[in-house]
Amino acid sequence: MTVADMTPESANRPVALVTGASAGLGLALAHGLADRGWALVIDARGADALKDAADALAGRTDVVPLAGDITDPEHRADLVDAVAELGRLDLLVNNASYLGPSPLQQLDAADLDELRRVYEVDVIAPIALAQALLPALTTAAGVLLNISSDAAVEAYEGWGGYGSAKAALDHASRVLAAEHPSLAVYAVDPGDLRTAMHQAAFPGEDISDRPEPATVVPAFLQLLDSRPASGRYRAADFAAAVAP
Repeated sequence: MTVADMTPESANRPVALVTGASAGLGLALAHGLADRGWALVIDARGADALKDAADALAGRTDVVPLAGDITDPEHRADLVDAVAELGRLDLLVNNASYLGPSPLQQLDAADLDELRRVYEVDVIAPIALAQALLPALTTAAGVLLNISSDAAVEAYEGWGGYGSAKAALDHASRVLAAEHPSLAVYAVDPGDLRTAMHQAAFPGEDISDRPEPATVVPAFLQLLDSRPASGRYRAADFAAAVAP
């Protein structure tokens, strides 16, 4: 679906932009928002997977899929244009992330080109997208939600690139909250989930004991409903909403 295909009723719906929404937590969050009637702009690098995600969502809400690399300024501009055509933005979810090579590399031997890519995806791109969309979010008194990780606060061997990037994003979230007090700015650690990225961190291991991404969506929805003070949270902080 394109913006031009959207129904007139969409003008009255809250609008969310979710990056990295073709699978994992991003897709689960998109479904949770769709169930509440949100109109969506969704992004991912893989066009086929994103189309499948959009097709699955289309029966419940209006959705605009835009495939591309979030580190590409032209792609980010396309996302901003899609939001502008919808006329509002109530929620930006910076979910797209890059773990780095699999298996994970120790920081003292990390490929610096890969490390730069981690920072471009996990820090620079979310800040750049927030910069471009802050006017729309401010108008709506909206929510900026950056997906974090426990690796941002714990020192795990092999997680130096990803963990330090998420720590930088956490701090950027705090600064944006201080600079824009009318917004709710959150960095949220969803916990370990059964996703392709988590599997890449543990190649060859069985991660079937990790919960599915959909199990933490109620926690994120409770966060949006309760709108606590800007800050860093864990999905577990909203344990009553998290499915067992």
